[in-house]
Amino acid sequence: MTLNTQFTQDCIALAANNYIALYTPEQVYAIEKSWFDQGNMSYALMQQAAWQIAHWIIHNITAKRFKKLDDKGLLQVSEACDLTVCVWVGSGNNGGDGWLVAYYLSKLVAKVTVIEVAQASTADAKMAKEQALQGDIAVYQFSNKAVSKINGDNAIAQADLYVDAIFGIGLDREPTNEYAQAIATINNHQRLYSDRLKVLSIDVPSGLVSRTGQVFNRSAVKADITLCLVARKLGLHIKDAADYCGQIIDLSLIPSVLNIPPVAWLQSHAKPLVERENNTHKGSFGHALIIGGNQIDGSQGMGGAALLSASTAFATGVGKLTVACHKAFHSSLIGYVPNAMSLDLHSIEAVKDLISQCDAIAIGMGLGRDELSLNLFEPYLQQALQQNKDLIIDADGLYHLATLNKKSPEIVKQLANHAERHEVWYTPHSGEAARLLNKKVSEVEDDRYKALSELQHKYQGSWLLKGAGSMVMTAQASYVCAAGNAGMATAGMGDVLSGLCVGLLAQSSLSKEVRSLTQAVMLHAMAGDKLQSIKGTWALQANDMAQMVGEVFKDLTID
Repeated sequence: MTLNTQFTQDCIALAANNYIALYTPEQVYAIEKSWFDQGNMSYALMQQAAWQIAHWIIHNITAKRFKKLDDKGLLQVSEACDLTVCVWVGSGNNGGDGWLVAYYLSKLVAKVTVIEVAQASTADAKMAKEQALQGDIAVYQFSNKAVSKINGDNAIAQADLYVDAIFGIGLDREPTNEYAQAIATINNHQRLYSDRLKVLSIDVPSGLVSRTGQVFNRSAVKADITLCLVARKLGLHIKDAADYCGQIIDLSLIPSVLNIPPVAWLQSHAKPLVERENNTHKGSFGHALIIGGNQIDGSQGMGGAALLSASTAFATGVGKLTVACHKAFHSSLIGYVPNAMSLDLHSIEAVKDLISQCDAIAIGMGLGRDELSLNLFEPYLQQALQQNKDLIIDADGLYHLATLNKKSPEIVKQLANHAERHEVWYTPHSGEAARLLNKKVSEVEDDRYKALSELQHKYQGSWLLKGAGSMVMTAQASYVCAAGNAGMATAGMGDVLSGLCVGLLAQSSLSKEVRSLTQAVMLHAMAGDKLQSIKGTWALQANDMAQMVGEVFKDLTID
């Protein structure tokens, strides 16, 4: 079997399981080039895109205005259509799409106005404009001086639909001048007329960087609908994108993109769980060890991190759990998670001995960042490597890993080698990722996929970069989590995830696809969404998550 054949089969399998392939703009350009190299014309593709967009609008925005289709599948107008559409066009090919959408809509009994934010500059965009001007279309030249006139024009201010065709997937900077003003005007009208005005973006909301999901200075169109052309873009699902894209709908246009590997896969559901056999005991489901929950002299300590992890680990069904935390928190642990065993975090030899007996270890949650906590992290990490254990490194563990990378790089090299044979999961947020890469946080946030790629290449193992559109990267593939909500941006949520991870990882009876970081991240996000449906976004708290994790497991279990 050739590599390309294997890749194609893997793609088909992932697509069949409701994974959506995600691509960078560079990959989309390569897909289009491959299509053109087969003798297909770029302007014909633009016409095809615009035709499908126009018909999508007529079918979905104005469906109630039509009675039926004829025997050829064409719309039969039963009454005069009073749909009013305003198309905002830029200078490039995205603007060309907009010109043709306006033209086709004018032929499909919609009243259309075009706001020309910039003159068409590409060959195809100029052809599209020339064709559009043959239709019954009103055209305004946009400028800062024209804003008041546009605001007062009923055909614009009282339109049913704005079509955003200002910027496409090539944008990588903040919109300025007339572009920024046009985007602000669209968003302002959307706020003023939210009861009736819908905003539809072609391919990507103007101002959103389609590779990174970044929006500069909040200057991007807030779309209700994004019609994504050719292939789904990575940037529509990470970082700022969730606040700007609205509902995303694919218009694939080109028959197949399976010959170009996607940069990531969008995952919206966790894998199902198989019901347990009856003839089992607690030893059948693994022994997990949580190392964290320290108390530094003069502080109240961070015992809560270990407690949250412990309660969630048990919600995964792990058979046994030990928490190595500061002895000051042992009584709290008994009260909060009485079925967990405890051990003094500072009893180095005792903890090392227990490491040899456990199936999986999570280290770092509330461990502390001082020299004394580093002197705990280092021997525990070394012991885990010597004993060939599966590992989760989180929070303060990641902080110390960055220190060891400078102080004792041979340990980090051993860890990378260990990750080639055993499961090692890392779960940083952007600040922790930046320290591990010796970069600024802004550099990580500017291109989260690039940062994640560098981390995985350097340290091996499976990596999660937390945030809006959390990303998971393994040696085989990358995934974007399509679940989760803003309420999960609260203290302790990462500790909950670490507990979920170690609970899964300790259960060797689970299948490989279930016993994975990708699965753990999705389960965590689905539990957060379930909790949000009960408590709302504002009151969502990490200490309520264990019960929701258990309910998600219940929902996913099949006979």
